[in-house]
Amino acid sequence: MKIALMDSGIGLLPAAAAVRRLRPDADLVLSSDPDGMPWGPRTPEDLTGRALAVARAAAAHDPAALIVGCNTATVHALPALRAELEPRIPVIGTVPAIKPAAVGGGKVAIWATPATTGSAYQRGLIRDFAHGAEVTEVPCPGLADAVEHDDADGVRRAVAAAAALTPPDVRAVVLGCTHYELVGDQIRAALGRDGDSSLVLHGSAEAVAAQALRRIGAQPAPAAPPTGGLAVLLSGRPGVLPAAALSYAEGRALEAAPATH
Repeated sequence: MKIALMDSGIGLLPAAAAVRRLRPDADLVLSSDPDGMPWGPRTPEDLTGRALAVARAAAAHDPAALIVGCNTATVHALPALRAELEPRIPVIGTVPAIKPAAVGGGKVAIWATPATTGSAYQRGLIRDFAHGAEVTEVPCPGLADAVEHDDADGVRRAVAAAAALTPPDVRAVVLGCTHYELVGDQIRAALGRDGDSSLVLHGSAEAVAAQALRRIGAQPAPAAPPTGGLAVLLSGRPGVLPAAALSYAEGRALEAAPATH
């Protein structure tokens, strides 16, 4: 079984690691776009073109499913990706985990890129899924780029700035960009909630990985030994995981996999 994941950069790592945990025997294809990143500032049309190129490179490896490991690409390019690849290759998008975070009400913060914060897309998700919760939208300028480039000082500054905008008694934080899941421990620490089980960080990786398996009728097998291989595509070219990816536990776990072609 082969599962492909796509993003502009290393934001696909959390979902890839989640797939590996659920199916250690699955071969993974990681298709990113270092030549065209970041995708966020691009027009929807330009972003969709870049996403289609990255998806086609992954599709050439004949995966059973393709995960779009990027919130922005899901918003703008998912219809085009599905129109081109489905039904041959199911395409699974990534949506911020607002619905599970809002269960039980209380104070919820949504950390997202400045472009997503306050957008019609995010406001629609809040309207549809955050019933009973008191939601604070928190823009995180520079955080995704700092994570992407393993800029520790940049991550620290961006996380601190976002934490200052977050209510101190928030009970859940939605990580509205897949890059943020790579620095969850730093986010929790900046909020002053280390070791506080009452604060839950809600990422999308586990749900997206599980949905990909459901779409192809595969069952999780987390107790199996890690035997799946790894192929890395960089703007369509065969490559290896970038150095920044290896700064995170998710990337290091994937690096040990044998290369596939």
